[in-house]
Amino acid sequence: MQREALPALLALIVIAVLVAGAFFALAAGVAGDGGALAALGQSYIWRAARFTLVQAVLSTALSVGLAIPAARALARNPAFPGRRLLLLLLTVPLALPSLVAVFGIVTVWGRAGWFASLTGIAPPLYGLTGILAAHVFFNLPFAVLMLTARLEAVPAETLRLAGQLGFGPRETWRLIEWPAIRAGLPGAAAVILLICVTSFTVILTLGGGPWATTLEVAIYQSLRFDFDPPRAVLLALLQMALCLALILAFNHFRRLLRDRKAEVRVRAAFERLITAARV
Repeated sequence: MQREALPALLALIVIAVLVAGAFFALAAGVAGDGGALAALGQSYIWRAARFTLVQAVLSTALSVGLAIPAARALARNPAFPGRRLLLLLLTVPLALPSLVAVFGIVTVWGRAGWFASLTGIAPPLYGLTGILAAHVFFNLPFAVLMLTARLEAVPAETLRLAGQLGFGPRETWRLIEWPAIRAGLPGAAAVILLICVTSFTVILTLGGGPWATTLEVAIYQSLRFDFDPPRAVLLALLQMALCLALILAFNHFRRLLRDRKAEVRVRAAFERLITAARV
């Protein structure tokens, strides 16, 4: 082992010991409390876990799904007027405090907001709709920036060759753009999903009731209102288990997207088109 790697290895061991020690201490505390274990049978906990997963999956799907056409438009039009300013504005939600953004969403879309005053229509902001709107507001710019960077990394020679071969939008998407997006899709989706799973301020302010409670909010309620630390620890462990399961699922999904056989088929098709153009 090289001497340069020894400090990093020691730091990794110390961090692993601290994390493992804290984890086992929490698990032992929950195991020694019969009331905390009995709470696992409560429908409230599993309803919170189910809503946590549902809202996170929907938020991620909306954010990534809307980011793909937006990233394609930004990557295809590098000379678009105001493009640089737009990219700078996309970074604002990444640093904006959650509470400020929530107040802004309520000011625009709330019952007494600008949209309702102009149209007389008040969207159902509180509940799942408001949660999804806030999460998309925060996470869509992040996904757009990540996927745009992936598309801009495609060599210019590849795009020029596709133009010379007469590629249409469908062939360009299938052979060039989608492989580039596919490389960054699992990472962006995994980050957004974990952010939504651990979201707190958005759920607390826009949840609209106990039925829209997530594990993060349930942990807060257990400590703030019920003062039941063992139950809060149990909910925290359940949240950690959910995040770990999602990470493992995304690793499997990433391996599927990076299937070598699919890559070989795409490259073979691209080479056949080049050969046909030269003949």
